[in-house]
Amino acid sequence: MLPALVRKTWRDDRLALFGWAGGVAAFTAIYTSFYSQFQGAAELKQDALPQGMLDFLGIADMLSPAGYLQATIFSLVGPLLVLMCAITLTARTIARPEEDGGMELMLANPVSRAAFAWQRVASAGSALTAIAAIPGILLMIIVPWIGMDIPLSNVAAASAGLVALVWSFAGVAFLVGAATGKRAAVLAITGGLAVAAYMANAIGGMLDGWHWVRWLSPFHYFIGTDPLHTGWHPVELLALVLLGAATTTAGVIVFDRRDIGV
Repeated sequence: MLPALVRKTWRDDRLALFGWAGGVAAFTAIYTSFYSQFQGAAELKQDALPQGMLDFLGIADMLSPAGYLQATIFSLVGPLLVLMCAITLTARTIARPEEDGGMELMLANPVSRAAFAWQRVASAGSALTAIAAIPGILLMIIVPWIGMDIPLSNVAAASAGLVALVWSFAGVAFLVGAATGKRAAVLAITGGLAVAAYMANAIGGMLDGWHWVRWLSPFHYFIGTDPLHTGWHPVELLALVLLGAATTTAGVIVFDRRDIGV
């Protein structure tokens, strides 16, 4: 039996969860299902974009199945979509009830503050995992259906990386919310870090002498290893998971010790 607080959180956020899930599913299905029809447009786009821009976006090519999936699903828009979902939903775990004045009622439950925080983050984390896994689940069906010549194991590797990326930034968002109790701080700080991390990975891959910067970016551990072409990279995935676990644990400790607004 799941804790009552987890079930309540899912119930309270069900409209947002269904909305995000539907949006991610529609995005993935539309872009992938029309792969053959988009090939002409993809070729024109690749010819039109300068090589520097392609390198900045992390796109090796837009014509092969792996290159097409990377350009459309895993390069920019797909991660941006799921990270927006992660930051928005994680901001609801601690910061929203504290700002709205409902924290006192929630803490009236017969659980410790640490247990309360863990249950809140568990409800958000499980929902985010399900949403972030949607592209991978749909691609496992659509890729063979439309005859895209790419190993499903590579698709699974990239999809697992997307889930791990979401965990890492959700942990950061939870830590910020637990430390500040402000939704604006969660959105601004975590969103700013996500943009900075993407830029670090992109610029580090373009400029000589700056490749070391990529190792500071979670995006490098997600897509910098080119899983759609090279498959699984367990060490990089583990690094993202550990980042999410460390920041989440730190968030629980900070929340347990901080004076909160009720």
